Amino acid sequence: MSIGNSPEDERPFEDDREQARLSVGRALKQARIDAGLTVDDVSNATRVRIAIVHAIEADDFAPCGGDVYARGHIRTLAKAVHLDPAPLLAQYDADHGGRPAPTPAAPLFEAERIRPERRGPNWTAAMVAAIVAVVGFVGFTAFKGGDDGGAKAQVAEGSTPTQSKSPSPTPHDKKSATPKSDPSDSAIAAAPQDKVTVRVSAPDGKSWISAKDHNGRLLFDGLLQQGDSKTFQDNEKINLVLGDAGAIQLYVNGKKIEDDFQPGAVERLTYTKGDPQVG
Repeated sequence: MSIGNSPEDERPFEDDREQARLSVGRALKQARIDAGLTVDDVSNATRVRIAIVHAIEADDFAPCGGDVYARGHIRTLAKAVHLDPAPLLAQYDADHGGRPAPTPAAPLFEAERIRPERRGPNWTAAMVAAIVAVVGFVGFTAFKGGDDGGAKAQVAEGSTPTQSKSPSPTPHDKKSATPKSDPSDSAIAAAPQDKVTVRVSAPDGKSWISAKDHNGRLLFDGLLQQGDSKTFQDNEKINLVLGDAGAIQLYVNGKKIEDDFQPGAVERLTYTKGDPQVG
């Protein structure tokens, strides 16, 4: 009679190895519990809604709204519970068919952004028409007064101030052009204490952004091209969603936000009149 382990005795070891690999949601939940944090604590720290935190910990990523947003939430929650997000993102990609391709939303929002710029040439055309009218009037006056030398001299003398006045529309053109680059800067410089002022700029790349006021009214929803900026102001708070937070630079109430946003990260942010608390 032989003594030894039967095949049934060895199966639990294989089961233990299978159970050792936690899912993404279970890993985040376990790390949160180990850190002594509640779901409310994590939601307040990350500004990810409580319902979404519960869903992710249950490996239900549908409420995130897509793979791009799901990856952003995983990265944000992992940092909050002191986990390295890279292995979790790799595991998520492996379970969901690979890393998602960028959302092809650029053509639509580029078309919307270009439309308002067509108003610019109207000012140029108006300036050209005014200058042509002034020059034509001076030429007509010179032609009409050309009967004798004295009249020509008077026309020549009178034309001098007329020509000096003709460039006068140029300062108006400069003044009209100046506000195109200044609204954001002036709003940040003013930064009234009784309001919250948020400036979003994209110096290093483009990113989709969404902004709402304290009533939930949509202030902007579109693609911010590289080099562009938007400024939002409200009496109480501004809610932001950044599609690629790594490409965005924020100024809140006149102060630069130094958060280390990662490229491709989706960030949901809320700022009030008292922000930023530090810096």
